[in-house]
Amino acid sequence: MNKPEVLIVGAGIAGPALAYWLSRNGYRPTVVEHARQLRSGGSAIVVKGPAIPVADRMGVLPQLHGLATRTRSLSLLDPDGRRILRLPLASDKAPTVEVTRADLSEVLHRSARTDAEFLFDDTVTALDQDADGVDVTFRRSAPRRFDLVVGADGMHSTVRRLVFGPERQFAGDLGLYGATVPLDPGAVEDPSEMTMLTAPNRMLVLHPSRTTPLAIFTFRAARSAPHDRKNVALHKQTVADAYADVRWRAPEFVAAFVDHPAPYFDPLTTVRVPSWSRGRVVLLGDAAAATALLGDGSSMAMAGAYALAEELAAHPGDHARAFAAYESRLRREVGPRQRRVGPLSRLLVPRTRSGLAVRNAVGRTVGRTKRTASREAAR
Repeated sequence: MNKPEVLIVGAGIAGPALAYWLSRNGYRPTVVEHARQLRSGGSAIVVKGPAIPVADRMGVLPQLHGLATRTRSLSLLDPDGRRILRLPLASDKAPTVEVTRADLSEVLHRSARTDAEFLFDDTVTALDQDADGVDVTFRRSAPRRFDLVVGADGMHSTVRRLVFGPERQFAGDLGLYGATVPLDPGAVEDPSEMTMLTAPNRMLVLHPSRTTPLAIFTFRAARSAPHDRKNVALHKQTVADAYADVRWRAPEFVAAFVDHPAPYFDPLTTVRVPSWSRGRVVLLGDAAAATALLGDGSSMAMAGAYALAEELAAHPGDHARAFAAYESRLRREVGPRQRRVGPLSRLLVPRTRSGLAVRNAVGRTVGRTKRTASREAAR
């Protein structure tokens, strides 16, 4: 019998992970990615929770440990740049591993590429489905027909827009913006320490990452910037205005952002879609349920990819039941995380100095708890 053919849109984290598992469960996956190649750089992310056993079953966990960042502590600074506390972030025995998003993507791609077709520098422009399959129109490649289509193409999903509706129906604005820019390796003195400065409505993080440090800006703007993802000049001005009076190394990092040809900038939003599937099309990862600020997106993408492939294998020939079972499983993981995003955003980026004092008090309590736990574990 011919293997069912599945088109996966997006070659970030969820797409290659799903391709790996589908190829092992009797499907023929094709992954299409609008970028010309796997993306380099990117923020550090933590592979944790349900993603750890998935990585272990794939046999990639040792590779991830080999690519792990060396970040072991977080120093918290007051608005004037003075250190007020240091928190331990992880131990060698913790069931988590922090890697860059690019490294994770590359590891997953290497695992999947032998048994999956990858099409770079292309994207989907139309999807026309019937009871037996989906006719797909590409920007560059010839039209093809697939049994199923999976939108694993992130927060601004093209598949979701084509099949489920415009992004504004599903995106929830947190009132925050996120921006990042890579820095020269010499910007970091201690590669084991992440540094965070918080002023009212603004947070600035220096993350050593693995090879290329990042400056990370998270802030509320005095005036909302238009949703124009291509207006780089506006993004740069928005960041410069937001951090104009912030001390420490803010002028240095803002200058790096302004000088960079294509820094990252995006409103921080959550994505909530009432149903993750429609006919033979299903959403995966951030396209279905993004959780900004928590750092869980990549882990949820890997867990979701495994669950979707497993449910398709458990319900051969019945994609509707498979999609429903997959969604039920993942919503139990994603739902509580999305409910925490609002309170967490207010805690991480307080609006006032009194809010900062509360946040710092929480940090000190967490620090004492972690230090006590470490001492007890050592004994």
